[in-house]
Amino acid sequence: MLVILVLTVTTVTRCGNRQSSAQQLRVQVLAILPHDPTMYTEGLEIHQGILYESSGLVGRSRVRATALAGASVLQQAALPAPLFGEGLTVTDTALWQLTWTNGMAIERDPATLAQRRVVSYAGEGWGLCHDAHRLVMSNGSDQLTFRDPATFAVLGHVQVRLNGKPVRALNELECTGGIVWANVFTTDRILRIDLNTGVVTGVVNASGLFSPQVPGDDVLNGIAAIPGTDQFLITGKRWSSLFRVRFVPERA
Repeated sequence: MLVILVLTVTTVTRCGNRQSSAQQLRVQVLAILPHDPTMYTEGLEIHQGILYESSGLVGRSRVRATALAGASVLQQAALPAPLFGEGLTVTDTALWQLTWTNGMAIERDPATLAQRRVVSYAGEGWGLCHDAHRLVMSNGSDQLTFRDPATFAVLGHVQVRLNGKPVRALNELECTGGIVWANVFTTDRILRIDLNTGVVTGVVNASGLFSPQVPGDDVLNGIAAIPGTDQFLITGKRWSSLFRVRFVPERA
């Protein structure tokens, strides 16, 4: 994980043969914060000063709300077996939490985390974020699905491409400013994706942040934009640290 990889990539736009380079980015660490290493992080998001986090694994899946100031747990709700919790997002009125292969999205009260209802969807659930008026969902493929935030109905799709080729294993998502940041499962890469075209406009090299010290520590997963800043919180499955970071040009 400590090896720094230099990636040279190009992306193809909708304008036929015209190509543009994907910006190469690295992680600038601003602070290292504690993180509960029992959390098998699947989703991470900040909303109105609260950090929401979804944790996976059958029989141990849960969703948690934590105060950013003081890091005290405000609310927590468990998912019963056989549900495997996945990505989450928060709108103005609801928290949505995915399940991996159970085909169920759970709508919750963001204040209490109490379950309101369950809706079904086809395929797997991986990552989820809220882009102003729509939800954006990943399923481990190269496709992002747009959904209605009130009904969870499908509104459309976009295919994600890097250097003209599909990028699969899109996992945890964070929507901000008309773009989506996506973890690529089992890698130390975070992609910046144009939601209108699916073109990858930036590749973040996040290697070297965390070296697993005990069996069970797992991959980078979890990205939350800090509102009103250009900063993010990122972590991984069973990591003992949260990193407050900026994504800056590789050569800066």
